[in-house]
Amino acid sequence: MRLGSWRFCPSRASTIAVLLLLPVLLALGCWQLDRAAQKAELQTSFAKRFAQPPVDLAGIDPADSSNRYLHVVASGRYDGAHQILLDNQVHDGQPGYQVLTPLRMAENTILIDRGWVPLGESRQVLPDIGVSTDDITIGGWLAQPASPGLRLGDAAGADQRWPRVIPYVDYQRLSAILGYPLQPAVILLVPEAPEGYWRDWRPQFGGFGPERHRGYAVQWFALAVALIILYVFASARRLPRSE
Repeated sequence: MRLGSWRFCPSRASTIAVLLLLPVLLALGCWQLDRAAQKAELQTSFAKRFAQPPVDLAGIDPADSSNRYLHVVASGRYDGAHQILLDNQVHDGQPGYQVLTPLRMAENTILIDRGWVPLGESRQVLPDIGVSTDDITIGGWLAQPASPGLRLGDAAGADQRWPRVIPYVDYQRLSAILGYPLQPAVILLVPEAPEGYWRDWRPQFGGFGPERHRGYAVQWFALAVALIILYVFASARRLPRSE
């Protein structure tokens, strides 16, 4: 193809490379934009429901995804003898645990996330997370616990002592260990409630919020544009001037 004093004559190898790489770069950019939209939607949902008046947990289905971040109240007793420490939880660069305590209610049981505690001197020395077992009414927001991208190891944890340190939450596995069924959700304990630890329930997404994903999308699209520019310049040849 000739354009003025330039001729566009790409090689077969470069054309094949562009045809293979360009869709991948564009797909990655679109995927990052989609992830940004999903996380922005979660942030918006949380912000809308954060200040809403609470509803009784007994009247809703905790497993329904439409109830995520719903403000609820629940009454029962903590099972202080069988608490769970969700491992590999980081706050300000410091490793620690999320404290998950079963709340035994009249008809069922749900895990209460009482907040984050730091790792002790070693993994052999577990933090003291003792809690009252009197009747209590708590408030919080329905959610799902942090989950690793790759689930490694037994969900029941390697150590059989209590509190039980686990790598991730598997409700069925934990139900078998506890000896009673668990609702497939957790309640994020309100910050002002007693017997809790460090709590900031705004969605953090492990440090990858919508803005980070949008930035990655821009990078992928920029690489796609750069690929096209390089392809054009590498394939363009100036024609010799005619005498």
